[in-house]
Amino acid sequence: CGSFGCLGGTVTPPPTTHFPLTRVILPSGMEILRTYSGVFICLEILFGAIVWILVAATRVPLPLLQGWVMFVSVTSCFSSILFLCVFLFSYRERIAIDWNRLDFLYHAAVFVCYFGTFLLQAGTTSLHSHLIRRHFNTSSIITAEMLLDSHEYNISIAASIFAFVTSVCYGCSTALALRRWKL
Repeated sequence: CGSFGCLGGTVTPPPTTHFPLTRVILPSGMEILRTYSGVFICLEILFGAIVWILVAATRVPLPLLQGWVMFVSVTSCFSSILFLCVFLFSYRERIAIDWNRLDFLYHAAVFVCYFGTFLLQAGTTSLHSHLIRRHFNTSSIITAEMLLDSHEYNISIAASIFAFVTSVCYGCSTALALRRWKL
């Protein structure tokens, strides 16, 4: 009968085996800290907290611009801590979602926001020698003062540098997550 079936001349195809593609995902537990992604998440938390502290150490001369910087740095710091805890405490195994896609979408969104934060912080820093004129309603006194004094200018430069470094960390995490997701 050979490879063909013997019953009534019908052909039975040979059995095929289907193996699903292996998906690379981040490990759970302390093993996450041994991966590049885990290290980048820790660096994102560290450098994001430094940006947060440095901006909070100034008198925030432009609340609209630096308010966004503070919002992004605080929100992304806490959300990165939460994201890391999901993997550290093995919640990833209990929640049935595509973690590779979520990892990519999270890091890509925060990268875009943090890069904007870097640009706003650098823009605020560049205005340090800009004079502010203040008018008082009770009198005709007009005062002019610098937007940032030299100490706040130095702090603002450091915040800009750390915001850029944090953006690079989120960018690297985005690239690693995209590679895992599309593998």
